[in-house]
Amino acid sequence: MKLITISLCFLMSFTEIKSCANKASNISTSNEVLENSMPSIKMPERIKMGAEEMQQYIPLLKGKRVALLVNQTSEFRNRTCLVDSLHTMGLDIKKIFAPEHGFRGTEDAGADINNQIDKKTGIPIVSLYGNKVKPSALDLGNIDVVVFDIQDVGVRFYTFISTMFYMMEACAENKKELIILDRPNPNGYYVDGPVLDLTYKSFVGIIPIPVVHGCTVGELAQMINGEGWLHDSIQCKLTVVRCKNYYHSRFYSLPIKPSPNLGNDRAIELYPSICFFEGTEVSVGRGTDFPFQAIGSPYVSLLRAFEFTPVSKAGATNPPFKDRKCFGLDLRISDDLEPERVGKIELSYLIKMYQAFGSNKDKFFHADNFFEKLAGNNELRQQIKAGLSEEEIRMTWQDELIQYKQKRKKYLLYNDFE
Repeated sequence: MKLITISLCFLMSFTEIKSCANKASNISTSNEVLENSMPSIKMPERIKMGAEEMQQYIPLLKGKRVALLVNQTSEFRNRTCLVDSLHTMGLDIKKIFAPEHGFRGTEDAGADINNQIDKKTGIPIVSLYGNKVKPSALDLGNIDVVVFDIQDVGVRFYTFISTMFYMMEACAENKKELIILDRPNPNGYYVDGPVLDLTYKSFVGIIPIPVVHGCTVGELAQMINGEGWLHDSIQCKLTVVRCKNYYHSRFYSLPIKPSPNLGNDRAIELYPSICFFEGTEVSVGRGTDFPFQAIGSPYVSLLRAFEFTPVSKAGATNPPFKDRKCFGLDLRISDDLEPERVGKIELSYLIKMYQAFGSNKDKFFHADNFFEKLAGNNELRQQIKAGLSEEEIRMTWQDELIQYKQKRKKYLLYNDFE
């Protein structure tokens, strides 16, 4: 009887163990099924610059006399310099054209750039900022093809697109080919701002596009050709070498400063909203360690919690209000706060600073109409002075902005943000 009980107990234990084993097996199988049914998470592929797609454009340069319109951003693949790379290949590079801030990108905003010789390669450098913004027939006389490779930030008053425009026009007039090596637009995930009234056409606004145009330089060049914006609607012989793995809603952090005072992602994000202050008695932080991340003025009387003092620095040797205390707003992102892409021009900064001038409001706007050139119209100044709200001002942009967005879609090379 005792033996039978022991046997029964053993049998029951064995059955439970087997049952548990089966359950475990079923759970394991279930997990395998679950894992197999879950979508795999795939990391986005690295964005490749147009400059990296050498198989597309090197054959177009061989046996030809080449000019390069480039600056310090013309790098790819672990800081490989385009000029050095093409020079090493033995291509016949006749000259370098340099935009605002110079070939090495170290000069102050607005500073005249002189012609010189590149010390590393011995290639002559022709400045397209200062006394001359457009290449002459003589400049292009010994050139067959021009290569443009400059990082833009997607804003109308950033002058590199004006330099591209004049190069397109010069190439069209002199029957030269232009190859654009495309790059991502860090502000390419939205379109906003008033469309330029050509009455206010200038080097900080050369074509009828909004402040934030939502195009890469390659897309914008196609639009310039397609819309007949060159004089007399002449056409530039154009080749655009596209980026790979880029789309307009994709975040892109620039690996190198596009100009001396746009030092990080936050400054580039804020640039469309606070560059308007360059036409006012408000500093945008030039001459500090945080340019385009703060605004302030000695004339502010109602907003004094934050202050800074501009001093002479590389890239801002004589900043507005040098050595004078400015009061205003700190627009930096703190280390414990993740930045969010706003996707619009923030007009509240303009409205708030104008109000903060108090009894000094008559000093706010410069008298030289530079504010109108930045805004692209003569309305924004009057709207701010009249006390219109941000929503009321934005409504006055909408009809032209809708028309522009439809036009833009014809020239896109990459998936859009909408």
